[in-house]
Amino acid sequence: MHTCSVVVPVYNSEGSLRLLIERLAAALPAFASAFEVILVNDASRDNSWQVIEQLVQDYAWVRGINLMRNYGQHNALLCGIRSANYELVITMDDDLQHPPEELHHLIAKLDEGFDVVYGTPQREQHGLLRDLASQVTKLALQSAMGVETARNVSALRVFRTKVRDAFAMYQGPYVSIDVLLTWGTTRFAAIPIRHEPRTIGVSNYTLRKLITHALNMATGFSVLPLQIASLIGIVLAAFSIVVLIWVIGRYLAEGTPVQGFPFLASIIGIFSGAQLLALGIIGEYLARMHFRMMDRPSYVVRERRSQAVEEE
Repeated sequence: MHTCSVVVPVYNSEGSLRLLIERLAAALPAFASAFEVILVNDASRDNSWQVIEQLVQDYAWVRGINLMRNYGQHNALLCGIRSANYELVITMDDDLQHPPEELHHLIAKLDEGFDVVYGTPQREQHGLLRDLASQVTKLALQSAMGVETARNVSALRVFRTKVRDAFAMYQGPYVSIDVLLTWGTTRFAAIPIRHEPRTIGVSNYTLRKLITHALNMATGFSVLPLQIASLIGIVLAAFSIVVLIWVIGRYLAEGTPVQGFPFLASIIGIFSGAQLLALGIIGEYLARMHFRMMDRPSYVVRERRSQAVEEE
């Protein structure tokens, strides 16, 4: 039997929280000798925090953390992970699409010698745009995590709490829990898990948010965009040499230079676009360096709630 801390980022989920806790209360004792559930409210606009406060009163093993403003899912997860007290950390969504009854399968896989185990959905229960955005996110993760690991990434994960020591000092506004976990271990695994359709509320993850998250990961934890810019530069340089050889060859063969403004304008447009692309990518990296130098926090806690300690 293990001891487990379940971390759940909460955003506009007042309708599903109590049912989630009731199902966790039934599932956790089967594989955990001691457990806690940490609900991190990411500045919800509904009554989620009031529901969390009531759940803390009803269940001694539920703890609540209220953030000062909306920082994002991964930032909220980082806050909860750093507050975990037990041997294993389980992260899951607040919308009941991750069945608590499936958690014991992840624990069993972890006991085979792995440090991180993902619960990969057997079938995604999202819309077309959401599924497409998820694939974009996984492609961005591949450069930082490796292809095999990134392909199986999911918000449902269990890992050994000691892995968090690898990113204990991490501080910054851009957070990717999956990338941070690779700083501490290479022992990853994934198993197929039932993924239930959402029946309460609507998803708070839009296509734009997912693409933004993917771009943040690509520029915040990888040099792949810079490598792409370099490759484009090399290809265009080779192209320009070929064009130059063609121009000189035609002049030597026919005695006349290449005519035509469209040709010249096209060449200038191609090279100008490549230069602006490279400058834009470099600018993204400089912006992230700027924010890191500003020492912006990953999150700020407004208040915590538990039956043992209550803080304002």
